[in-house]
Amino acid sequence: MIKAVLIDDEPLARSMVAEYLEGYPQVTVVAECGDGFEGAKAIMQHQPDLIFLDIQMPKINGFEMLEIIDNQPAVIFTTAFDEYAIQAFERHAVDYLLKPIAKTRFDRAMAKFLDTPYLEDGKKNTRNLLDKMHQMEGKLERIVVKTGTKIKIIPIGSIIFLEADDDYVKIHTDEGIFMKNKTMASFEEQLDPAQFVRVHRSFIVKIDHIARLEPHEKDSYVAILANGNQVSVSKSGYTRLKQRLGM
Repeated sequence: MIKAVLIDDEPLARSMVAEYLEGYPQVTVVAECGDGFEGAKAIMQHQPDLIFLDIQMPKINGFEMLEIIDNQPAVIFTTAFDEYAIQAFERHAVDYLLKPIAKTRFDRAMAKFLDTPYLEDGKKNTRNLLDKMHQMEGKLERIVVKTGTKIKIIPIGSIIFLEADDDYVKIHTDEGIFMKNKTMASFEEQLDPAQFVRVHRSFIVKIDHIARLEPHEKDSYVAILANGNQVSVSKSGYTRLKQRLGM
């Protein structure tokens, strides 16, 4: 039996998908959710094989929800998102369905899903999708992380610096340190360069938190932050920092 979760803030859209799925006896809907918070919890609880996911939802959007899921299922988007933008990541999801969803289009998406080894491929394609979306979304305004069973929204304004930690990034904030499974390169690309600078392969710093720079070893420096933390600054990082500061 294939387990599915429906995640959409529009009850009518969820009921339409549920009705269409009645024609697929091998699929059972284990949960319906009205926002990304509920969706993340349902995925953790039920470990579905497939999710039908809206993009624009309250609290956290569909992409933010996908970022905090550990065991990622295959994804079929059900969205009013612009068709031209969707074409840019179409191949990374199982499929997408533009609202209002036509039954024939729904059936084509299901045929594609049922013809795909959806467990491992679904996970891989979802990660590729997220990487593609990072290139399209523009500058970050917040970061969504999972701490235990809770979901935390971190405003960009509260970030002091980011630190690489193997496959994760430590996000240092006024409230503490949070972990995110994401690359430093992705953060560097998405963060506003007027506010943040990558001073080292392992550090991205919010510029207005830098109190002073001190020489360290040959061709390197240490940035002393306003809260007392010290961050390594490489030769190339020092050059970038001088450019941002107009030095």
